[in-house]
Amino acid sequence: MVTARRSTLTLAVFCFILFVAAIGWGLAQQPTAAPPPAAPAAAPAPAPKIDSGDTAWLLTSSALVLLMTAPGLALFYGGMVRPKNALATIMQSFIILALISVQWVLWGYSLAFGPDKGGIIGGLEWIGLRGVGLQPNPDYGATVPHQAFMVFQLMFAIITPALITGAFAERIKFSTFIVFTLAWATFIYDPLAHWVWGVGGWLRGWGALDFAGGTVVHISSGVSALAAALVVGRRKGYGHEPMRPHNLPLTVAGAALLWFGWFGFNAGSAISAGALATSAFVVTNTATASAALGWMFSEWAMRGKPTVLGAASGAVAGLVAITPASGFVTPLASIIIGAVAGFLCYNACNVKTKLGYDDSLDVVGVHGVGGTWGALATGLFATKAVNDAGGDGLFSGNPAQMGPQIVAILASWVLAFFGTVIILKILDATMGLRVTEEDEVAGLDLSQHSETAYALESPGYGITSGGAFAEGMKPPPKPTMPA
Repeated sequence: MVTARRSTLTLAVFCFILFVAAIGWGLAQQPTAAPPPAAPAAAPAPAPKIDSGDTAWLLTSSALVLLMTAPGLALFYGGMVRPKNALATIMQSFIILALISVQWVLWGYSLAFGPDKGGIIGGLEWIGLRGVGLQPNPDYGATVPHQAFMVFQLMFAIITPALITGAFAERIKFSTFIVFTLAWATFIYDPLAHWVWGVGGWLRGWGALDFAGGTVVHISSGVSALAAALVVGRRKGYGHEPMRPHNLPLTVAGAALLWFGWFGFNAGSAISAGALATSAFVVTNTATASAALGWMFSEWAMRGKPTVLGAASGAVAGLVAITPASGFVTPLASIIIGAVAGFLCYNACNVKTKLGYDDSLDVVGVHGVGGTWGALATGLFATKAVNDAGGDGLFSGNPAQMGPQIVAILASWVLAFFGTVIILKILDATMGLRVTEEDEVAGLDLSQHSETAYALESPGYGITSGGAFAEGMKPPPKPTMPA
């Protein structure tokens, strides 16, 4: 068993090294253009000036995206697990707010958006936000303070690893989860964000379009979730015991908060308060509505009844799919993108039961598949009529745009999958990934946090979801009959 595990780790490391080496070789083979003739001296460009409206919109959008993680995602995931794991699941989303907020300031932002190093990673010149001040950085927002852009991007860095937690819900050790989150953010998210969005990033240079995070956020989290589900393994009793959501009202409330916050996610990515932000806002809402209907009608046709959980999941699938395209497509195109996302993601979530992997909360089917479709749809439906800076897609007469989109998808899949496998294998060998069988049966609320989500009304009495009284608490006295 040990030999097999070491062989798997060795293979994963080898594939990952080959992948990074291939990227470096590809960059080295790019022809160097001849230097253009010297242009006559031009008048110096005016200094960037902060616009209060753009700044207010970006800060508001940052707050909206923060709301997506906690309470949005926390409630969405928390309602879908069994009651004995509700607090632990909510805690994972909540504590990521704290972890990544510190990581991003110390080194994450510098790695993701700092001065380019070979198209692969940002340098450490901005470590601790050194040089990231209150004046605009023209590369990332000519009308907003640099720190406003930084904190907006922070919210993306927070929610992405939080999405992965749905894949290993109800069985991972909290201590290992902490280290995994920091390692994944540093070695997967930060480089990928630089590839796609950082000045000098190789995917950005190749013309890949990703307005608000189809590759960086959703493909990376969905594919990493697949790797995590395979490496961590199934929950005890999976396939034999009922593991239904324990509180669907929480889940629907969380989905509604995600829908609300996503306007900051997509429309905020315009960086300014203007026409492009308006367009992104409109298509975000339209695609989400279309996907909720697409999932609901697909489920209705195939299972005979529509479900509340299906409608909520469909809305999230639409939000995922429209994210990379939101700054490049028309409202009519967003209806198609959303409807296809609802149908595809519904069927993708059903496939996991046939394949046998335990993706607890359907991160792969919604974010991995939805993000992949959204990135492809961007290459299909993008039009200069919406965003001249983005260019046209296939249906607007530019089939060449599909090339960079496919390369970005494949690069994101490979980095996320093999990078996550390596991180998890190392943590499994050093810290262990899973709680003990006894702790898993008791539930993570009690075993990892010594708390329970639900208690009897009588003060001083607590009860676990499995019916056992929590540690340090006594059962209520039996009622006595009147004399």
